[in-house]
Amino acid sequence: MDTNIEQQVLSARKKKVLAYILAGLVLLAATALVLRKLFSATLKRSEITTALVQRGDIENTINASGEVVPEFEEVISSPIAASIQKVVMDAGKTIKAGQSILTLDKSAAATEYQKLKFQLDSKQNDIRKMRLELDKSFYDIKSNNDIKQLRINSLKAAVENAKRLHSAGGGTREDIEQAELDLKVAQLEKKQLENEILSKQQTMRLQIREVELAASIQQSELNELSRKLRQADIQAGRSGVVTWVNKNIGATIQPGEVIARIADLSSFKVKGTIADNFIDQLKNGMTAIIRINEMQVRGKVTNIYPAIQNGTVSFDILPDQKNSKLFRPNLKTDVFLITAKRSNVLRISNGQTFKGLESEYIFVLKDGIAERRLVKTGLSNFDFVELKDQVKAGDTVITSDMSEYRNTRNIHIQP
Repeated sequence: MDTNIEQQVLSARKKKVLAYILAGLVLLAATALVLRKLFSATLKRSEITTALVQRGDIENTINASGEVVPEFEEVISSPIAASIQKVVMDAGKTIKAGQSILTLDKSAAATEYQKLKFQLDSKQNDIRKMRLELDKSFYDIKSNNDIKQLRINSLKAAVENAKRLHSAGGGTREDIEQAELDLKVAQLEKKQLENEILSKQQTMRLQIREVELAASIQQSELNELSRKLRQADIQAGRSGVVTWVNKNIGATIQPGEVIARIADLSSFKVKGTIADNFIDQLKNGMTAIIRINEMQVRGKVTNIYPAIQNGTVSFDILPDQKNSKLFRPNLKTDVFLITAKRSNVLRISNGQTFKGLESEYIFVLKDGIAERRLVKTGLSNFDFVELKDQVKAGDTVITSDMSEYRNTRNIHIQP
């Protein structure tokens, strides 16, 4: 009986020991797997992309977007309120300077022109009448002045006669005083008449001046309307291609409303936009790279617009090759603005492994082992990243995304 109990106890102890050993082996295996994962991993060569570290020049760029537009575009607007009568040139047609694009119904503007002309003629007639009245007033003042002067001369003679008679004892003092009084009254009447006519002349001159000013304003309005009527024969101001025309026959057009666009498709520029947080780095004259598919055209920033719209700043780029065959109207492009440049630096092709940080973990491949290294980066652009340390020219670096292995020191690369 006691022997059976001892055997059972021993058997239980053995099972317990075996369980501990098995658990230890499992834990050891798991630890080994974790350590292997931590310090080493395995990748196939086909699963990664690599690039060689090389010496060369590098330009630091900031990303923007752009749209190709004609460098010169004539925007034609209606000079008058009218309706579209006929479209002569459709969009896409080549046009020469002076050729007609469309015809406007000018009847309403022509009627307004005749009305203004009639009003101007009336004012000019008023001016002529007032000038005649003014001339008549000059004649009246001269005639009346002559008459008054003759009477004054006569009264002066009467005063002298009264004095001589009084001296000879044939007249009285009262006769002299009466003659002198009549003379003074005549002189005052002459002066009053002169003042009245002078005042009337000044008033008439002011009235004439007012009418002349009104007529001058009306003449300017008439000249402007005449000019607009001539412009209403909608013609191309320069040779090019009609890019858009309002084809709504009979539609009412208001003054200033755009009715056609003509572009010179032999010369282009790029209208760029960039996030406003880069506005301090955006400068007139800075070099820009315009990327179309895999091709590049360089140019200069020529104009920066002050307004910020929807968090973006707009600017113009004048390409070095304004007539490049790559350009098409309204073509969307990538734009890279060069903010700095260095020569003879260690650089590598840009890839997903680079996150735009000052220090980056990279994997340098040698003899089938990819070793993790922490490197300092410098300038960067769409094509290259500058590496400042931990590498040398000729090193092979994995450029594909290695975020999954950021805690792994070494990776075995299988063929």
